[in-house]
Amino acid sequence: MSRKDAPLKKCSNIKEITMNENVCTPVLNTGLRGVDVASSKICDVRGKQGKLIYRGYLIEELAQKASFEETCFLLLYERLPKARELTDFDQSLRNKRRVPENIFPFLKSLPREMDPMDVLQMATPLLMQTDANVGKEGMENTLYSAENLIAGMPTITAAWDRIRNNLDPIAPDNSLNHAANFLYMLTGEKPDKETAHFFDVSLVLHAEHSFNASTFTARQVASTKAHIYAAISAAIGSLSGALHGGANVRVMKMLKEIQTIDKIDAYINGILDEGGLIMGLGHAVYQTDDPRAIIIDPMSKRMGELSGDTRWYELSKALEIKGKRAFMERKQREIFCNVDFYSASLFYAMGITTDLFSPIFAISRVSGWSAHVIEEQFAMAAPKPSLYRPGAAYVGDYCGPDECVYTEIEER
Repeated sequence: MSRKDAPLKKCSNIKEITMNENVCTPVLNTGLRGVDVASSKICDVRGKQGKLIYRGYLIEELAQKASFEETCFLLLYERLPKARELTDFDQSLRNKRRVPENIFPFLKSLPREMDPMDVLQMATPLLMQTDANVGKEGMENTLYSAENLIAGMPTITAAWDRIRNNLDPIAPDNSLNHAANFLYMLTGEKPDKETAHFFDVSLVLHAEHSFNASTFTARQVASTKAHIYAAISAAIGSLSGALHGGANVRVMKMLKEIQTIDKIDAYINGILDEGGLIMGLGHAVYQTDDPRAIIIDPMSKRMGELSGDTRWYELSKALEIKGKRAFMERKQREIFCNVDFYSASLFYAMGITTDLFSPIFAISRVSGWSAHVIEEQFAMAAPKPSLYRPGAAYVGDYCGPDECVYTEIEER
């Protein structure tokens, strides 16, 4: 029997093996699911209870009472700010909104069809040009850089959207808060109070979510002692992947494909017959409805009313109800709503194009990413080195149990 034809057998110290003469080759689960890789004080996701907690505070309370600026302070400084501290922090962010002037010619040099996430990843490191603290040791320097990123990434995102539409970028308006200013830079019009509030709440809801792929990426880079701009740029790259960011983009695409409520049943049946998934229903962590989805649901409804077009919310609501029922009837299991399900119709009702949904995720999550970079480099890791260096089970069997012998090219 050849080595390739050898049967599978069980081994006590590894999950599964194949026989290779006298060598056992482990077949490992990938993705580090269920593996704790670090300690953190930043965020707790309790999937069974449907709880999301930022530094001890339930997301429901923060969404109701805290601004995005206050949430950023909490994530970065481990506590809620006092009134004067919040005023100073807010003003510091406003002062950092103007990005280096040479970023705009750079953006204008790019092909207009480039994806906004790719542009954001390319342009974000350019924010370090006006940051004299880059590369300097110390948490205070990194905190300054974090503010620079939180303030500057929205300016880049809005500028690119205008440039690709052959419009001039709009300078930040420091009379507006963080959320309202982004919408102003995007459209050239100051948003109404309700729309600005909904966008602010959305930023709070997306600010942090523990060790997902992009956060792990940021911490992995930070563990090498690279500066925060490198870590955040890498996190943006991770978020751009189809298996991480962009779920609400696919939700909106699904809604446009369905179009009307009377077509939902046929769509669901087609998806389930093919073994597919309904975008926005289901989550890797939550075993009940995502608490963020519960908050966004009525915001999406009201935003549809404000925009004069409620069909996308109504379609989403009907799809949620019918989708959950179908999963229970056909698969005998519950499925739950995640944050992307209603954020799609919410952002779309605000007039935001779908390919900006992921950059908006990034301009919110940069606050959480930054908190993790700081924790990785200065808090939980001290005093021992924290370089991430996982092992890997080598399964190459190119020359049997022995090393291969190099053959000259003429003799191959």
